[in-house]
Amino acid sequence: MSLITTPFGASSTADEVAAGHDLTGKRAVVTGGASGIGVETARTLARAGAEVTIGVRDPAAGRAAAEDIATTTGAEVRVAELDLVDLAGVRRFAADWTGPLHLLVNNAGVMAVPELRRTREGWEQQFATNHLGHFALATGLHRALAAAGGARLVAVSSSGHHASPVVFDDLHYEHRPYDPWSAYGQSKTANALFAVAATRRWSGDGVHANSLMPGGIMTNLQRHIPADTRAEWSQVPTLKTPQQGAATTMTAALAPEFAGVGGKYLEDCAESPVIADDAETTAVRGGVRRWALDPESAERLWEASRRLLDEV
Repeated sequence: MSLITTPFGASSTADEVAAGHDLTGKRAVVTGGASGIGVETARTLARAGAEVTIGVRDPAAGRAAAEDIATTTGAEVRVAELDLVDLAGVRRFAADWTGPLHLLVNNAGVMAVPELRRTREGWEQQFATNHLGHFALATGLHRALAAAGGARLVAVSSSGHHASPVVFDDLHYEHRPYDPWSAYGQSKTANALFAVAATRRWSGDGVHANSLMPGGIMTNLQRHIPADTRAEWSQVPTLKTPQQGAATTMTAALAPEFAGVGGKYLEDCAESPVIADDAETTAVRGGVRRWALDPESAERLWEASRRLLDEV
């Protein structure tokens, strides 16, 4: 089967992908919408006419982002406090939502936290933030997504998923040495597997989920990375702007080529080729590991996530 492509590519911007789309009457939630590719995703959706709510950990930063979006687009963006490691708050956000939800963009995340940190539940922070918080949010909003009649769910993953599959026997680094990059990789693999399992469960309700690699973008996500490494990364010739990084998000959210399609992993505004789990990392220029799209792993992760949340 041929990979799904679009007229857009690595240098396209979110605004270019959204051009011609009238989102009047559509409602969207973007987590982590106060900075980086999140704010550009929210900006583009608002410019296209959508009613956008950004879920943010820092309400003051969220208000500043909303004011900036209003200045550049003339559109009002709603701001809601949403800390993904505060499950009570996540559940409250979902419970307070009324009416349909046409688009959920699970964008917020943390990267390469240098030392092992645990949430109040004892969960490893990156897995808890990047996956479990978004899992709780999406499942809590499922009824609203189903009510939209053709909703899309977008999970922002990363090429960092190459660093690790989901290690089901030790999700929270209780029995193995903590490594910032393997922990990040596990959480990003989980994002992709979530899209596979969500589509399998919810496509009958008209809800389809896809994951994506936005590209290399220097944002606040890299705040835990040493300064010399960030400086080196900033010189990479393929580095994208936040608007370019948000283009693949917008492809998954709006492109007609992905209407009614789920369980895919995108990069550079197209479906990514699948590569072997044992492919040499140094040889990888792109692609998605088989472990990140494996249906059995996706089901196992869904059930493991559900059990963890049920215990809280």
